[in-house]
Amino acid sequence: MDGKPIRETGLKVLANRKIELDAQARAVQESAVTIILNKPVGYVSGSPEPGKTPAVNLIRAETQAASPGEPRFHPRMLRKLAPAGRLDIDSRGLIVFTSDGRVARALVAADSRIEKEYLVRVEGPLTEHDLQRLRHGLELDGRPLKPAKVEWINRDQLRFVLIEGHKRQIRKMAEIVRLKVVGLKRVRIGRVVLGGLPEGRWRFLRPGESF
Repeated sequence: MDGKPIRETGLKVLANRKIELDAQARAVQESAVTIILNKPVGYVSGSPEPGKTPAVNLIRAETQAASPGEPRFHPRMLRKLAPAGRLDIDSRGLIVFTSDGRVARALVAADSRIEKEYLVRVEGPLTEHDLQRLRHGLELDGRPLKPAKVEWINRDQLRFVLIEGHKRQIRKMAEIVRLKVVGLKRVRIGRVVLGGLPEGRWRFLRPGESF
């Protein structure tokens, strides 16, 4: 700040101060990558489990869906790359991997307000009362869930928009109202959409694109 190093955390800075990022820290930030993957069913999103294949194994040079001018994959990009959020083994769609701590915090912090959108195929009847309960009124593990957006897309598919992500949350919500989930796909996180990214392929978060 104003040409002097700052070693104090939580320091309040006045608007007229000149703030510069240390060159070494800037290089670390510039080397961080964020990757959008279309995860198929059958892959776990987090740490490897016995007999299970982690989704990060899909991030290879030959599975990159690159547009003209985009950087190409290099194995060093896998260093410190971790999933920012979960998508269970029975679900598919958009999952984010990042080595950028700022992105990870924005997506997984307890106070995050970033929306996650899902297309959910279900079996079973759903009353208007239970539809309203899905939107607001359910509890998991004794804790009330935050309000959600839930609506029918067609006769067997619902659209869920959540701002939280408890483990298997949508499946558990459906069980409470006696619905069976037979397919679940995440199609959006914040302003980033899955779009036409093929299943099992990945791309970099593009310049100017943010959650």
